[in-house]
Amino acid sequence: MKAKLVYHVREYLTEDSFQEFKIWQVPRSQDRPYGLKYSFVYIVEGERVIGYDNYEQKGDHRHIGGKESPYKFVSLEKLWMDFKKDIDRFREE
Repeated sequence: MKAKLVYHVREYLTEDSFQEFKIWQVPRSQDRPYGLKYSFVYIVEGERVIGYDNYEQKGDHRHIGGKESPYKFVSLEKLWMDFKKDIDRFREE
């Protein structure tokens, strides 16, 4: 089975920033035991400042600024909440 895009939304938050969500259904594997591939990004002035994804062979991880760190995937709901918290924190700074 090929990856099947099941959700894709881009929402502009300001004139020069947006958040974009992509979720694919994929076969279960060691990298993706829950059968999902995802990419959540927050872009400001054309640059990714926050991102969560599970790129092949890298596993679940997040990008904040220029730093990458592991992320423990629990559910899509928790992923969404963690992503939103990071955006809110960034926008408050």
